Amino acid sequence: MRYQLIGVNHRSAPLEVRERLAIPESRLSDTCRDLAAYPGIEEGMVISTCNRVEVVTHTTNGAADLRGFLREHFDLTAEELDAHLYEFREKDAVRHIFRVASSLDSMVVGEAQILGQVKEAYATARALGTVRAQLDQLFTRAFAVAKRVRSETAVGSSSVSIASVAVELAKKIFGTLQGKSVFIVGAGKMSELAARHLMAHGCASIFVSNRTYERAVGLAHKFNGQAVRFDDLYSICDRADIVITSTGSPHAIFRREHGEQFLARRKNRPMFFVDIAVPRDVAPEMAKLDGIFTYDLDDLQQAITSHVADRGKEAELAEAIIASEVERFEARLQTLDVVPTIVSLQDHLETIRQAEIDRVRGRMGPLTPEQEMAVEALTRGIINKVMHTPVTTLKTAAREAEATTVIEVVRRLFNLQDKEKGPASQAGNVEPSNKDASDKGARSRR
Repeated sequence: MRYQLIGVNHRSAPLEVRERLAIPESRLSDTCRDLAAYPGIEEGMVISTCNRVEVVTHTTNGAADLRGFLREHFDLTAEELDAHLYEFREKDAVRHIFRVASSLDSMVVGEAQILGQVKEAYATARALGTVRAQLDQLFTRAFAVAKRVRSETAVGSSSVSIASVAVELAKKIFGTLQGKSVFIVGAGKMSELAARHLMAHGCASIFVSNRTYERAVGLAHKFNGQAVRFDDLYSICDRADIVITSTGSPHAIFRREHGEQFLARRKNRPMFFVDIAVPRDVAPEMAKLDGIFTYDLDDLQQAITSHVADRGKEAELAEAIIASEVERFEARLQTLDVVPTIVSLQDHLETIRQAEIDRVRGRMGPLTPEQEMAVEALTRGIINKVMHTPVTTLKTAAREAEATTVIEVVRRLFNLQDKEKGPASQAGNVEPSNKDASDKGARSRR
């Protein structure tokens, strides 16, 4: 197991740091390629969301310099970056991926968006070929674990979310949402969800703007709203009481001068900005204006913390599921490690058996059908007995720490040639047993 992971999230790094590490969708493929080409890395993928950036790898020797990769790729110094990083290897990396996919590591525990985001990152890397056998089996299992957590616990049943917290904060500012207008800037899934919550609580109208105008039209249609071309954003924005913004812009699109213009046109009626973009869409200076209320992801996290205590018991149940699934995954990988040796041992002994039968047949001449059956039965029985102890020992050792030592001893004792392991998915279908050896011998005689 040579899994290695490094990253930052909403707990390890402030928004200012996460902004510098954010990878827009347009650059994700190039980042995956750069990662896979980095020394010591066999497979790699990148998960980049508004609350985390993580590099997941399967390495050559279990110790690739992932910190060096991040520093080089993002042009950051160790002083700027290292204090905010977390790093996991082997079983700990597996556990972390299972927790992320199951939304136990999210700002909002149980939120559904993260699983979709991880699946999209996996699909991108798999299409590029930077995810193959090892990471493929890790993430395939992670998705199954996430499904089990969803079905066996109520960790995702609470209504607490960024969207619901945004509604509560808006109510505190305006008193009521009846008749208020909403402006969505950036037609992302999280923005749409927040807008849906706001409209359900009484907001009357909605504007949608996106750099791709067709996407704005499509989202506006869902709410019977009005699509706005991005070039017209600043001339229309002041009509909205609540602005939900989540674009992929590398710089703030709402700055102090924009806020001053909006307030002047609104005659100082307040505006509420929910900024769920990374990097941020709303400059911090906007919050200094009287009448402009801004909440970014870190602000929302603080508001959410006070709402999630009731998820504690369900989260404990989910963590127990994760723990058991990590053990099962590790045991399966260890079992796969011994499969090539068992198969090699079967092939080796079967070769010896066939050679001895051919030698005896050459010396004794043609055998009758009854003699052939007797020889087959005798030699198969001997092979089965010879196979029994090493195969049983290998299967038992697969679950123990000394598995590698036992495998090496068996290979040396029987002088087995090293064979390159096939894909894990193929190896996993091999169920070595004494019956396999006898069946193989029977097939070779037919």
